[in-house]
Amino acid sequence: MYKLALKGIFLPFLPIFLFFPDLALAQEGLDTGDTTWIMVSTALVLFMMIPGLALFYGGLVAKKNVLSVLMQCFAVTAVVTIIWTVVGYSLAFDTTGMVAGEWNIHAFVGGLDKLFLQGIRPDTMSGSIPELSFFAFQLTFAIITPGLFIGAFAERMKFSAILWFVAIWVILVYIPIAHMVWGGEGSFFGDMGVFDFAGGIVVHITAGVAALVAAIMVGRRKGYPMPTPPHNMTMTLTGTAMLWVGWFGFNGGSALAANGTAAMAIVVTQISPCVAALTWIAIEWIKNGKPSALGFATGAIAGLAAITPASGTVGPLGAVAIGFVAALLAYVGATWLKYKFKYDDALDVVGVHGVGGFVGIILVSFFASVSLGGTVEDLNIPHQLKVQALAAFFTIVYTAVISFLILKFLDVFVGLRVTEEEEVQGLDLSDHGEAGYDL
Repeated sequence: MYKLALKGIFLPFLPIFLFFPDLALAQEGLDTGDTTWIMVSTALVLFMMIPGLALFYGGLVAKKNVLSVLMQCFAVTAVVTIIWTVVGYSLAFDTTGMVAGEWNIHAFVGGLDKLFLQGIRPDTMSGSIPELSFFAFQLTFAIITPGLFIGAFAERMKFSAILWFVAIWVILVYIPIAHMVWGGEGSFFGDMGVFDFAGGIVVHITAGVAALVAAIMVGRRKGYPMPTPPHNMTMTLTGTAMLWVGWFGFNGGSALAANGTAAMAIVVTQISPCVAALTWIAIEWIKNGKPSALGFATGAIAGLAAITPASGTVGPLGAVAIGFVAALLAYVGATWLKYKFKYDDALDVVGVHGVGGFVGIILVSFFASVSLGGTVEDLNIPHQLKVQALAAFFTIVYTAVISFLILKFLDVFVGLRVTEEEEVQGLDLSDHGEAGYDL
């Protein structure tokens, strides 16, 4: 009776195994725990952009520009999603033509076999998760990276120019760098042995460099170096909280599994911003006599940016060191450096993300070692430091050159900056014909 019952259960599914063997095998590799975690992480990272980053940046600009910044974050989300679906994912993660240890064109950019997600079905697997989940998770990284650099030229760049810059930049900068780092065997940085767990190079250095180039080319805001102060710090702190919580998905999800690596990534992702935020306000307390809410928020984001590339390989000791050093150097970058060189990085993208990402990429060379609390056995620290530095500097130069060329092209054909009258009026009205608040 028992055997007959089993036959009754499985016989209806026999045609699936006979005519769709790939489906049966694929589903056998599915780990529901890993899949659930990646889906949650995807939502967390998207939450970082909308509404997290939108509110964080929105509170920092003048009242007359708040809606424009929120609009830019939402528009970037839409533009990058379309690009990623049509061609971006394929160019970043299609491994066709890649050969381990060999540098060819596909060491720098992926193939075209996955255009429009061709060949990817609900049962197509990427490791222990559906490839569609991997696609969506990586999409959120592609969205937030250009989202970061719009803060550098806030309050004075044309909306049309921003959309064009983001679209072209994602294709020519973000996608190749993502492929070089995360493309697997045969990728340029991957074969070098670069440590970049969740995007110190891919996200923060590229965004920081693009921000610097754009801030210089678009020019300084009217009234610089004394522009209008942040109009709503409550909004900014709310956005900071959303970014902080979302970062658990950003770093923890990069393990691509619900495992110990993800757990440690979350632990160090909590430690680093706490150290960095306290370090930042300690500096303010000593220098200015008062710790500011803006300082705490900025320090926390610097600590989060710095721990990102190291979160999969360092332990608590590394998180403390990285958070501390990131706060010190990001403070210099966000205060002294930009005034010394007179570039108007409106929302401190260069100082926080560029500097923070670079700090993490370099310090992981040391703190990934088991002897310093990391997870990498027999790490050759001098060699790893050389690899990390070469990858970082290559990315800086590549991103700077391509970003400059894109902006130069757009300045000729579209124009980068709003008129002086539009800037004075505010971008909410001049770009969108709407106001963020009833005036």
